[in-house]
Amino acid sequence: MLFDSHAHVNDARFDEDRHEMIMRAYENGVEMIMLPAISLESSLNGVEMTKQYEFIFAAVGVHPHEVKNMDEMTLEMIKGLAKNNKVKAVGEIGLDYFYDFSPREVQKEWFLKQLLLAKELQLPVIIHDRDAHQDVMDILCEANSFETGVIMHCYSGSKELALEYVKKGAYISLAGPVTFKNAKKAKEVAAAVPLDRLLIETDSPYLTPMPFRGKRNEPEYVKFVAMEIAGIRGIPFAEVAKATTENAKKIFGID
Repeated sequence: MLFDSHAHVNDARFDEDRHEMIMRAYENGVEMIMLPAISLESSLNGVEMTKQYEFIFAAVGVHPHEVKNMDEMTLEMIKGLAKNNKVKAVGEIGLDYFYDFSPREVQKEWFLKQLLLAKELQLPVIIHDRDAHQDVMDILCEANSFETGVIMHCYSGSKELALEYVKKGAYISLAGPVTFKNAKKAKEVAAAVPLDRLLIETDSPYLTPMPFRGKRNEPEYVKFVAMEIAGIRGIPFAEVAKATTENAKKIFGID
């Protein structure tokens, strides 16, 4: 059993074969999928999709790229959606200083507001952090988000920072890049983070793992992330699959 803890299965790149892609993953052992949001529209769409598939769960929230369009009414609508019983997290939210598609001060404002909303709702948060490591950590601490759960999605930082997050109770989620030959940092993280704090994901349709790098990613390929972690740690694939599934169910509050 595998749990893809982050897959954008409502992305337009799946419009031609979405159902077939989802069922292909399920039939190949991916028994649960977390569908994160990037906007109000994808939050709404994601919640609707959970009604069609018992094994798909949703997160709601606005990605840092999109917060330039956010206002208090959007936040209230996200709050309303979060009360659906298939919504298990707020995310993906955070900071992105690589693209800066939204002004940094605007990113920080809405990141904090969404963290406080998650705290109010007692939901964990799925964090996007690109080239903003210190500000992300500072704002997470300001909001006391570690009390209700933090998932560092598609983690790209150092082993040392990963272990700092683990000490605070966060989960570290690894995606396709850990399978890349030159991904030294990701492989160090895969070896160092305790197994009970690791999650696996595809971030579909992005970041396709080897051996399919360059093609569209999909949840079925999460097994290659698990296989790589197993190889790095020198443990059976089944042990990684079981642990990361249990970890995801625990942080998302799924029985």
